[in-house]
Amino acid sequence: MEFKDKQSIYLQIADYICEQILLGKWPPSERIPSVRDLGGMLEVNPNTVMRTYEFLQSKEIIVNKRGIGNSVTDNANELILAYRKERFLETELPEFFKTLYLLNVSMEELQSRYNSFVAEAYPTIQ
Repeated sequence: MEFKDKQSIYLQIADYICEQILLGKWPPSERIPSVRDLGGMLEVNPNTVMRTYEFLQSKEIIVNKRGIGNSVTDNANELILAYRKERFLETELPEFFKTLYLLNVSMEELQSRYNSFVAEAYPTIQ
């Protein structure tokens, strides 16, 4: 995994775990890798993974079952989508709007490009 400088490593690992859950690789009620195993897989300090797991537990995306390990909660997908949407709307969207304003991109142009993107990227969904 390649880490970016602009975001804490534990949050990038949280995004990775959430992606695995959303992709169905770690389904609800299934155990996820141990702190030590994930640290080894991602080549990071286990303390960083532990911080990630504590963060995801606070968001109720994973739960620690004593003696068993961490597992995905039954409603993890919904919680991940709500968390990611909130984070996008609060942090990424304002920066995006600023860029649109500075580059003088109209809402009409943005809508047109968005519609083209969706039609091309997701043709079967429409």
